[in-house]
Amino acid sequence: MKVILKEDISTLGKAGDLVEVTRGYGRNYLIPQGKALEATTHHQKQLEEQKRIILKRKAQTLESARTQAEKFELLTLELSRKVQEEGKLYGSVSAKDLVEKLAEQNMVLDRKMISLPDPIRSLGQYEVPIKLEAGITATLKVSVVEDK
Repeated sequence: MKVILKEDISTLGKAGDLVEVTRGYGRNYLIPQGKALEATTHHQKQLEEQKRIILKRKAQTLESARTQAEKFELLTLELSRKVQEEGKLYGSVSAKDLVEKLAEQNMVLDRKMISLPDPIRSLGQYEVPIKLEAGITATLKVSVVEDK
């Protein structure tokens, strides 16, 4: 029996794949659970239409991510912090601080998108990677200066 998968199943394939399964597995498990559709011509036409819509949406997402990445590449954030005698910060600069500073400049970003393994604890220039949608990564320049 041929079925069209509606979701990824590790043993069979990815969503949208046309796969051959045993009749009992298809009729008794996959179709009732909503994990697959029987591979009729009507369902195959629907699948092709959905694939076109998904590809169009992915292209739009990719384009918006590239545009957003260009904005981040051109931007330099300057954060001022109080400093101890050795040049170390009293606190630290975390991803949350970067998100707040970006929000001041009307740039909305989720804290989880910022790849900052450890908080910044000293003065200087830093390049912080930002993971955007569609696998695009941008680099944000961060400058930590002494608060006067």
